[in-house]
Amino acid sequence: MSYTAPDPFTTRPDLAGTFGMTASTHWLATAAAQAVLERGGNAFDAAVAGAFVLHIVEPHLNGPGGDMTGVFATAENPCRPIVLVGQGPAPSAATTEHYLAEGLELVPGSGALAAAIPGAVDAWLLLLRDHGTWELGPVLAFAIDYARNGHPVLAGVCATISSVADLFAEHWPSSADRWMPQGRAPVPGELIVNQAWARTLDRILAASEDGAGMVAASEQGATSASAATAPTREHRIDAARIAWSEGFVAREIIEFIREPHRHSSGTDHAGVIGADDLAGFRAGYEPATTVTFRGHTIAKTGAWGQGPALLQALMILDGFDDDHLDPSTALGAHTILETIKLVLADREAYYGDADVPLDRLLSADYAEERRALITERASHEVRPGTLPGHEPASPPLRTEYTPPNAMAGHVAAGVGEPTVARTGTTRGDTCHIDVVDRAGNMVSATPSGGWLQSSPTIPALGFCLGSRLQMTWLEPGSPSTLTPGRRPRTTLTPTLVLIDGEPVCALGSPGGDQQDQWQLLYLLRTIVGGYSPQQAIDAPAMHTNSFASSFWPRVWAPGESVVEDRLGADVIAELEARGHRIVVAGGWSLGRLSSVSRDPATGILSAAANPRGAQGYAAGR
Repeated sequence: MSYTAPDPFTTRPDLAGTFGMTASTHWLATAAAQAVLERGGNAFDAAVAGAFVLHIVEPHLNGPGGDMTGVFATAENPCRPIVLVGQGPAPSAATTEHYLAEGLELVPGSGALAAAIPGAVDAWLLLLRDHGTWELGPVLAFAIDYARNGHPVLAGVCATISSVADLFAEHWPSSADRWMPQGRAPVPGELIVNQAWARTLDRILAASEDGAGMVAASEQGATSASAATAPTREHRIDAARIAWSEGFVAREIIEFIREPHRHSSGTDHAGVIGADDLAGFRAGYEPATTVTFRGHTIAKTGAWGQGPALLQALMILDGFDDDHLDPSTALGAHTILETIKLVLADREAYYGDADVPLDRLLSADYAEERRALITERASHEVRPGTLPGHEPASPPLRTEYTPPNAMAGHVAAGVGEPTVARTGTTRGDTCHIDVVDRAGNMVSATPSGGWLQSSPTIPALGFCLGSRLQMTWLEPGSPSTLTPGRRPRTTLTPTLVLIDGEPVCALGSPGGDQQDQWQLLYLLRTIVGGYSPQQAIDAPAMHTNSFASSFWPRVWAPGESVVEDRLGADVIAELEARGHRIVVAGGWSLGRLSSVSRDPATGILSAAANPRGAQGYAAGR
């Protein structure tokens, strides 16, 4: 028996049109992307323009020195979902031996030792080169304008800067200069600028023009730029990529991180990224990993990301009757939370940039085995499955953690991905953008890392490095053990949905370990429950913390789940009676979902965005 939305009310309309739709976590990014569509750009041009604006307007949630993951389909080949890999690997000198010799038990949550090779900028430029239509200059014009001339700063940015003000003042002076130029955090609505990043983008654009001839000559085997045929748009974008990875940007990064600085461990360390690391990385593409659920193909990253955990959850839940799949009931919430615990146990045991047996993990037989473990009582254990020929990794489980070298000096400041706390209070978490155009191009992308509190600002560039390596372990034997050249197991996990080989929905959410948990609720409510996209986004959310967190200090909370109070007192009481340790959050505090959709039969496009935090926005016509 299926279920339907109990209340048709939504905070916002489900937008509908036929021209183009954008949804993101900030209205200015949505507006910039939509402006590109209006001026003749396609969905990929628009997404890249919006993404560079997100670097400016949500600097506490992402930055140019971070990473991103996307999944998209093109109008020319709609049945082939593709993953855009903007997740850089660990540097060649990022060995467990080095980190242990530095007196560390965990990869820090902030500071340059937590930085993977920056991947976001190269990935966006790759997408623009291969699937966009615009030149780089017009695409970057929106971000350059906001960086140079300013934008009204969000309250969340101000709160984040205030929370790390002492760290900046005492240990990260370049960040204090960048974010507190008047000796204080900005106030909400104050116009803030980033002149250094504006100059960096200007230099990248100049390099794209100056270096395009050499790129063309190299591609054509010519002896000089003058001997090559005229450079193309693609050559200009590749020249910009070289300026990033081998030119002035790379040089400034390497020079700056040589100096030791404060990390989340409470101790000082230098970074280990080298010139060869930056020059050797290029973003790329991979086929998406997919399963079919109730006639819908769900496309995610491979197991170097957490995306297949959502697919495992759908395989398990597909064996239940529909009344077990309603997140708004105690039966449904319990079944979903218990499923999530099982798949996240598998994530920790088996996922990583390694040989992961996804054929087995996503099989119907394995899903049936895991489904049988779900009873009427909440589990407080970590229960990975058994896979022939694979020993499950068992990293340490800690309910609390204090670094062995902790000292006065902001051990907790700026750590981790600033995701949703136990109380449900959103301190920030990442960004997201979805775009669809009238031709049927569709993209979902989740940029993150390199937020202003992740490591000291590089003064000449106007941004800092990310902290994705905190998702690796220093213990041996795990697919997620810190290994030079391997990607950390990222939590960035956008989603594409297809029906009969046609993309029909792109969605995602910030939120670290919670990203796939909240997206699962959306999929169940829209596919099974018949909710509209905006109804699904607005509906009460929940997630479990009963697993080892991906973020420093990597603790867990056995049996704990966080629910919005709008789930209802009766449902919450029954969950507690089943053994769940419930933390009740505010009614509008969990998740920052957005989505765009397309009906292949009619060409009608739609979009929806999250009202929580009064920041996300959808637009289109």
